[in-house]
Amino acid sequence: MKVVTGVVGNDVHVVANRLIDISLRERGFEVFNLGVNTYLEEFLDAVVETDADVLLISSLNGEAEGWCRDLAILKSRYDFGDVVFAIGGNLGVGEMNPETLVPKYRGYGFDLVFHQIDLNVGLDRLEEHLKERGK
Repeated sequence: MKVVTGVVGNDVHVVANRLIDISLRERGFEVFNLGVNTYLEEFLDAVVETDADVLLISSLNGEAEGWCRDLAILKSRYDFGDVVFAIGGNLGVGEMNPETLVPKYRGYGFDLVFHQIDLNVGLDRLEEHLKERGK
């Protein structure tokens, strides 16, 4: 299963990005890591180019909303079929209420939203979601 991953926007959390990459590979995923400081459009282009099954965006500086709010608009330009769109990390500046933050990101077009959740818990949920979808 192919996964495009990386850190969105002006976020430079290289170590976290590397840990996500390693964890995905250990779970058997084929990983296309775009690194840090990645624009949303670059993620979508990589999904198309690699024929990925999953897009997993991360953000730790809390500024992902500004970079990702146009996801639904950009998704409408392509046929992404059954690609799973996921985002995780620290998705808000300061203390954010997951009860409002998660639906907001789902409204932007993400299937899975992992706000301040342990990496392995998030990847477990991703794998469960993929199994439920028959992948």
